[in-house]
Parts: sequence; C-alpha cells; structure tokens
Amino acid sequence: MILADKRIVITGGTGSLGKTLTRRILSGELGTPKKVIIFSRDEAKQHDIRISYMSRSVVTDEVIYRNFMNILEMRIGDVRNFADVCSVLKDADLVFNVASMKQVPTCEYFPMQALQTNCIGAFNIARAIEENNYPVETVVSISTDKACKPVSVMGMTKSIQERIFIAANIMIPQTRFICVRYGNVLASRGSVIPLFQDQIKNGGPVTITVPEMTRFLLSLDEAVDTIFAAVRHADPGDIYVPVAPSTTVLTLAQALIGNRQIDTVITGIRPGEKMHEIMVSEDEVNRCYKNGDYYIIRSMLPELRWENDMPGPRLQKEFSSADTVISFEDTVGLLKKHNLLIP
Repeated sequence: MILADKRIVITGGTGSLGKTLTRRILSGELGTPKKVIIFSRDEAKQHDIRISYMSRSVVTDEVIYRNFMNILEMRIGDVRNFADVCSVLKDADLVFNVASMKQVPTCEYFPMQALQTNCIGAFNIARAIEENNYPVETVVSISTDKACKPVSVMGMTKSIQERIFIAANIMIPQTRFICVRYGNVLASRGSVIPLFQDQIKNGGPVTITVPEMTRFLLSLDEAVDTIFAAVRHADPGDIYVPVAPSTTVLTLAQALIGNRQIDTVITGIRPGEKMHEIMVSEDEVNRCYKNGDYYIIRSMLPELRWENDMPGPRLQKEFSSADTVISFEDTVGLLKKHNLLIP
C-alpha cells in the first residue's frame, strides 16, 4: 500500500480536486497515511474543510483547532514563498502539487501572477527538496491538456511546470518527479458545467463560445484515479494521460438544458482558448504508449529515456478532443452517471 504511514502534502488542497484527492487518500484505498497536510493560503476554505471532517454531533472550537494533533492538518502558506514551501516539505514523503492559477482568461490578463504560481511555485518545491536534502520520495505535478501545444498563458505556464518537474529528476535523483495531464474536470470550480447550470437555473440564456468547440470530460474521481495510477506505476519523468471522451460545447449545453425552453447565445472564443484541446501532441507520439486506460508519455531527456521499455502499443497520432467526441445520448448518460443533470 503505497501511501501507508506516509506524510503527504497537498498544495492548493482546498479546491475541487484537492478536496476529492484528500477524501480518497483518507479513505485508505492506497494505505492509511500518517499525516495529510493541506497547504494553501485560503484560511476560510481550510476552516470549512476542517469542520466538514469533524463529528457532526458537537463541534467546538477546541476540537476544530486541535489542528496539529489530527491526521488531517491545515497549514497556511503559499507555494510562491520559498520559506513557506521549505517549512511544509521538511518531513514530507509525497507531494501533490495541486496549487494552480487555472482560469484561462484571468491568466491572459495577469500573466505574471500565473507565472508566479504555476512556475515559480513548482520551482520552489524542487529547490526546497534539493537545497535542504529533504527525503521526499515522490512529487506529482497536476497539469492540464492546455499545456500541450499551448496557446494560452495558463497552458504555457503549465507546460513549463511540467518541464521544471521532469528536469528535477536529473538534479534530484533520489526523488521521483512525475506528472499527470488531463482535460476539463466535470463540475470543478470555475468550469463550464457550473456556469451552464447557473444560467439554466436563472432562466437563461446559456452562453456558448463556439458550438463546434470540443472539450475532454473527466470526473473528479477519474482525475484522482489518474493521479493514483501515476503514483503506483510511473517512472521518473513520465506524464500520465487518461483516455477520456469529449463532447462539443453545444452538445453539453443541450444535454444540460434538456426539454426546457431556454435560449442559447453564441459569444465567440475567449482569450487564450483553443477550438480543440490536445492531450498528446504529434511531437510526443513517438515516446508515448497506451497502457490500459492511460497514455504514458516518456521524457524527452536522454537521461530519462526508456527507448527499449515501451510495454504497450505506441500512439500513432496526436490525441485531440476532436477524436473522441461522443453523441448527445452518451453525453446525457455521462452527466446522469455523475449526477450533474438539473432536476
């Protein structure tokens, strides 16, 4: 059980993915950890999470704030601050770097803020481990399809984050640095489904950027499945990519609207957006193979290349959201499966 008795740090652990990852880790499916530390700068969200894990009978301030005595610990700090990162990593065995600026238009208007969180934050983690000889076993970078052939600031900074962590394997060989890369997470904070749901509840209109635009679809638990698969099996420098379905924005909106009489409005593509997302580029195909439900991209660095170790069939072409578009009926079924259809 790979997480048994481990001290785990989740940066940015108060977001949608961080909360699901925390729940799954604490379930013990990969072993019961010794400590799980949620490291973020949002004290209000940390407080909400702390309360949610307490007994529902009597909750007192004394119980809530007995923070450092619990398996689940809250730690205020910022990945942008090197001292904060050093402090939280000094006893860590595994680090899940979930901290991110992920809103594409926001990153376009504030590129330096995206750079500081997505790139400098990643560098601070690698630097802290290297300079202090911390005995961290594994660092997992949570990346995005937008990092593949990036056209947005968000994608560019996430692409650099991948490279920072992959290169760290060379300078810090005692620590395994690996990545996961996936697309839209269903119903995650700031994603299109909550936006459509709110617009529908308010009577519309539903705003559609471009009807033919496609996006990969993945549930929060499937995102965590990908992370856990990488933790169990990835070699240093590997990027794990789930083989996920996709749908058009128009089909997604129509599936959520159902039989309601609600108008749709075409608003046009937003700054930094692509028509179709790509999770494996044509340049990565020659070092990418399929293993079960995942594509595994090997590092381009010769020190980490596994030329004779491609245990699955190599990918023949880039993996685009335009390749796996599902029907309206299947989109409805996917939304129903994850309880995302509005009653």
